[in-house]
Amino acid sequence: MNELMAARSLTTLPVVTLGGDAVAQVKHTLFDAAAGRVTGFTLSGRGLLSGPLKQSLPWTAVHSLGHDAVMIVDAGALADTSVVAARQQVQEGRVLHAKVLTDEGAEVGTVLDVVVEGGGSGRVVGFRIAAGKALVQGFGRRRHRVYVPRGETLVVTGRALVIPADAVRYVADDLPAFAARVGAFREGRKGTPP
Repeated sequence: MNELMAARSLTTLPVVTLGGDAVAQVKHTLFDAAAGRVTGFTLSGRGLLSGPLKQSLPWTAVHSLGHDAVMIVDAGALADTSVVAARQQVQEGRVLHAKVLTDEGAEVGTVLDVVVEGGGSGRVVGFRIAAGKALVQGFGRRRHRVYVPRGETLVVTGRALVIPADAVRYVADDLPAFAARVGAFREGRKGTPP
């Protein structure tokens, strides 16, 4: 599995061509929540006084996503923002703050961030959530933040996400530990009907 990244950490990440030219920076990450994939990025210019760009980056034009940059072949990969944004079914902003419910009806938290896989997949692998009492007990009144994997079929209804009930057995407190938990979750789901 490629490295995992929180979607919020992608903001201001430079967009760099394979020739080494920094052509923009990430402003927002766009998702298709039903498919569980990143669909692209809106962009802003580089530098303190730069504003939003009229061009965006569709995921199909991404060569690779890493912790230090989004790599593209060349600046010709950028597309009109209205085209890239029109393809999205759910943006990050519509997923953030959504309730997280299990398919057995338990409310386990609220979405704080989306976790994506780096490299070339653009796959959404889970969420950072403010855990509800049903998920994390014994932490008193302080809200605990954990990472929880998504199922292979992610259901988004209104302001709620529905994940498999067994996903709550694979929560992690930090992103490095979450990568191993996602792998274990996937192994545990093999042979389970969707």
